[in-house]
Amino acid sequence: MLPSQALLPAVVFALTALQAFASDTFMAAVYEHTVILPHPTDEPVSPSEALALMNKNMDVLEGAIKEAAQQGAHIIVTPEDGIYGWRFTREAIYPYLEDIPDPVVNWIPCTDPSRFGPAPVQERLSCMARNNSIYVVANIGDKKPCDSSDPNCPGDGRYQYNTDVVYDTQGKLVARYHKNNLFAERQFNYPKEPEVVTFETPFGKFGIFTCFDILFYEPAVVLVNKMQVDTVLFPTAWMNVLPFLTAIEFHSAWAMGMRVNVLAANTHNTSIEMTGSGIYAPAGARAYSYNMKTEDGHLLIAELDAHPRLSPASPPAVSWNSYALSVEKFSQNDHEFTGIIFGDPFTFVELTKPGGNLTVCQKDLCCHLGYKMTEKRDDEVYVLGAFDGLHVIEGQYYLQICTLLKCLSTNLSTCGQPVESAQTKFEMFSLSGTFGTSYVFPEVLYSGVQLAPGEFEVLTDGRLINRNTTSKPVLTVTLFGRWYEKD
Repeated sequence: MLPSQALLPAVVFALTALQAFASDTFMAAVYEHTVILPHPTDEPVSPSEALALMNKNMDVLEGAIKEAAQQGAHIIVTPEDGIYGWRFTREAIYPYLEDIPDPVVNWIPCTDPSRFGPAPVQERLSCMARNNSIYVVANIGDKKPCDSSDPNCPGDGRYQYNTDVVYDTQGKLVARYHKNNLFAERQFNYPKEPEVVTFETPFGKFGIFTCFDILFYEPAVVLVNKMQVDTVLFPTAWMNVLPFLTAIEFHSAWAMGMRVNVLAANTHNTSIEMTGSGIYAPAGARAYSYNMKTEDGHLLIAELDAHPRLSPASPPAVSWNSYALSVEKFSQNDHEFTGIIFGDPFTFVELTKPGGNLTVCQKDLCCHLGYKMTEKRDDEVYVLGAFDGLHVIEGQYYLQICTLLKCLSTNLSTCGQPVESAQTKFEMFSLSGTFGTSYVFPEVLYSGVQLAPGEFEVLTDGRLINRNTTSKPVLTVTLFGRWYEKD
């Protein structure tokens, strides 16, 4: 033990060294991976066959990790299901699982691989991080034995979890997260309690969750609001749903609405419309990719503020209903009609003129739009829509949505159906709504499923406006409200 006289200088030196090592910015990377999938089977393969398949995927991921490190990245996120895919029954996935300990055990699998039993996947991931001096985030499967003393123990005597792991630059396991909101994943169990997982780095405080978790209060909102993380790590296998839940638009909007960085790494499989990864800051996307044309993987690298809430570029806090509640309803020039988007009945009104002001309401939500098109085309129809209610397709959660969107054709019955191309630009738009929630995510999507970073802003009174004439034709302008308080 150090004598007390020596202790103070040692502490001061340690703090000084830590501050010197800390950084105001960091380089982030995400890799969108075309997963090599196993042959579909209801029967378990041998452990060696399972490992062979996982090594093929890890060969690809290791190449991306090395490249990211060579380009100066401090951390890289890889996708959900990125090591073994998703074609599994509960029994068939078992050979792919490993026992992943709690990070409090202070373990570097690369240097002590057999400490908790066979762990070849964890060993290799740890070595990737250690050998390249980079934080590595990956999604694998955890298994935990249980017995009759646990009344919730599954009949096969084990829990199986969809699990994210994080290794630091020394290869040490620093985070383990069990996915809480499963998406039709019968091969996995829910954790007994929602987990809130954070860890500190020299470049900010990080939190982690997986895919479908982003649409729910726990753990997503808890991590940001209560744990005050700076950056969210987000492995995902996201199946895109136009017009609002395409990966790049929703994940970017979530980062803006929650005022944090988001590192979103998606799997890539065009046959089931999985693509769209990005590095997102509160002020907009720093880098993103959406590719439905090829089956290539893609590495993204960008610089982020380590503490975005303290950054001058961070947008101010927004009162999302302030403007909408302060004005009278705009005039309506045409009748209202109903259209369906992802199972939800929206109330629509058509934009029949090249410019003007419109209001459409549903229940407690009124959406106000001021707009001016550069040209009113006869072959394209746009509508203003509102939805206020419980979404029930593939999960149940309450939404309030205001949207300006292009219809698939001039037939109004197609309004709300997926559309990827448009010709109409807008000189001006201003969208607002009487939201009952403070969790609202602003989306602007251009023709060709492209984001519009830097071309729009949200005013403190809740109006989503464009800064100049839109540089590309518009697919949607949306305020996507998630009413967690009603769940």
